[in-house]
Amino acid sequence: MAAVLFSPFSVLLFARISACLVAILVITWALHFQASFIPLSPSQEDLIYAVMHPLLMVIGFILISGEAILVYRWLPGSRNLKKSVHLCLQGVALGCGIFGIWTKFHGQDGIVANFYSLHSWMGLICISMFGAQWLFGFMNFWHKGEVRTTRLKVLPWHVFLGLYTYGLAVVTAEMGLLEKLTLLQANPNVTKRGPESSIVNGLGLSLILVSSVVILAAVLPKHQTPKPKAMF
Repeated sequence: MAAVLFSPFSVLLFARISACLVAILVITWALHFQASFIPLSPSQEDLIYAVMHPLLMVIGFILISGEAILVYRWLPGSRNLKKSVHLCLQGVALGCGIFGIWTKFHGQDGIVANFYSLHSWMGLICISMFGAQWLFGFMNFWHKGEVRTTRLKVLPWHVFLGLYTYGLAVVTAEMGLLEKLTLLQANPNVTKRGPESSIVNGLGLSLILVSSVVILAAVLPKHQTPKPKAMF
């Protein structure tokens, strides 16, 4: 039973299902409860930027970077092909993360007015670490001048920092959800057991679920076909 539950196919299937759940919840929250993102109803442009922030950071940054981690588990072909797809997906996630932070800071009050909470501090630290990690991986695994022994020594650190940054991104998102929900529930129109509160709480739990499965898939030993024993 445990072998079936933790098989590569089961883990990948569970990761995709939980990722779809996260995407559905964040899209529903962003599009159905638009008024919660800008209560004062300013310009339509500010509303679009405010709604794009959770979409870009959750779907574009967290889910796509998680899919980049899973590439080595499901993509057939050579290792160079897997590294190419992994690097491209991480680059897309990095671009979404940078643009997502820019949309949050794109306002009349500027960057300083939005850079006040632990969520915003951790967000900038996380995207900076992610960018440094992407460049680190590019320089060490795609620079032809690096000898194989050097790349093998760097690989464990690359994997560790990649998973650490991914986990930090999820924690930062959870803090953002908590901060947003706390501010929303201060409004008497948003009840603690209302539909929006349930969606945000469900999104937080789903993020924990998908990140757990992605990290599990990354650390599980790769399946190897046992070699037949020699007969004497």
